[in-house]
Amino acid sequence: MGATREPAGLRGVLSVGEVARRAGVAVSTLHFYEAKGLISVSRSGGNQRRYPREVLRRIAVIRVAQRAGLSLAEIREAFRAIPEGRAPSHAEWERLSARWRDMLQQRIDGLVQLRDQMERCIGCGCLSLPDCPLRNPADRLAQEGAGPRLLQPQQA
Repeated sequence: MGATREPAGLRGVLSVGEVARRAGVAVSTLHFYEAKGLISVSRSGGNQRRYPREVLRRIAVIRVAQRAGLSLAEIREAFRAIPEGRAPSHAEWERLSARWRDMLQQRIDGLVQLRDQMERCIGCGCLSLPDCPLRNPADRLAQEGAGPRLLQPQQA
């Protein structure tokens, strides 16, 4: 029994199962990425999903970005600079990663600052100190009056 040959119009494309297996994701993940506009798909004559081989690189980039904490909206925005149906070039990846690196550094800096400020609050636990750097930096809530300002119902 010989190997089945791919029709000429489908050479260079992968089925949804092949992409899922090679990318290490569930088929439902591919459908989700497609619905979110992160990857594109074409259909065969039998209405089966067919992906260009380049989608594997896009999925790898999506997974790296997600692992770094980027939202799908941020990833989709970044992909706008990359034409549909092809993988990011080396130069495009450098631009994406530099932009994401700056965003990640800002998040890291914010988390380090939060961690360091929390150390001053651990003993109290109630976050009600007038100079609490987390909930009331520079006692800005004193301008609104006495009492637990953050716990009072907001006036509409």
